[in-house]
Amino acid sequence: MIHEMTHQNSYPRILLSILWIFIILNFVARDIHELGRPGMLEQMMSGTIDGVVITEMLMLLGGIMIEIPILMTVLALLLPHRVNRWANIGVGLLTMVMIVAMNRQPDLDNFFFMGFQLTALIAIVGIARRWQAPERTDAITS
Repeated sequence: MIHEMTHQNSYPRILLSILWIFIILNFVARDIHELGRPGMLEQMMSGTIDGVVITEMLMLLGGIMIEIPILMTVLALLLPHRVNRWANIGVGLLTMVMIVAMNRQPDLDNFFFMGFQLTALIAIVGIARRWQAPERTDAITS
């Protein structure tokens, strides 16, 4: 069941979704930026990038790794509060590890994009951690 959005609990949802979009755009910008690196297009055409053979399994892994933040843009808006909160914390931390692990020998532009992504992910985890459950408006009070 999709959680009913109210003014009180919609702000963190929207902010989290926007931050996930920001992270995705930084992935795309970094990948496009890499195309300008001397020899990158030739490496891509050969199927080996920086000595790593690009296999179907590696392509699938890359697709999964980008699909997770894409999915979070929607889930941040739709999941019930408690699940949403823990999903953003867990996936945020997992994505931080993924970004650092994928940049074993980063150059300056990778540091640049990684800095923005990690900052946004820290914000996601912090917002989700502090996100309080909305007050119930359907409870009987005496």
